[in-house]
Amino acid sequence: MKTGKSKARSITRAHILLMASEGETDKMIAECLRVHVSTVERTRARYVEGGISLAVQDRPHPPKQRKLDGEQEAFLIATACSKAPSGRNRWTMKLLAERMVSLNIIDSVSKETVRCYLKKMKLNLG
Repeated sequence: MKTGKSKARSITRAHILLMASEGETDKMIAECLRVHVSTVERTRARYVEGGISLAVQDRPHPPKQRKLDGEQEAFLIATACSKAPSGRNRWTMKLLAERMVSLNIIDSVSKETVRCYLKKMKLNLG
């Protein structure tokens, strides 16, 4: 089985342009490719504005701002690697988030953010 490297959206947009060049209507293209008519219209408009690469490829997304700076991240990792609070067998994501807020390391942080940072650092609390 072969796997491709192209995104499904890019392939669909290429099919839209191919069918449009063959004279198919926007409605027919949308029905055939199971997309909305506005998707066909936007793809054709992007092609007219900037050519094939603008029409087929996704626009770059702006980078997301980091939730924790280097110092805060280091504190999180050090805390996660330290002994768990008394009465607990291990640190949980919620406990780590609460500890950071209670010590005024950060104003607020979710347990999901904590999980993502620990996953990025390949730390497993389980």
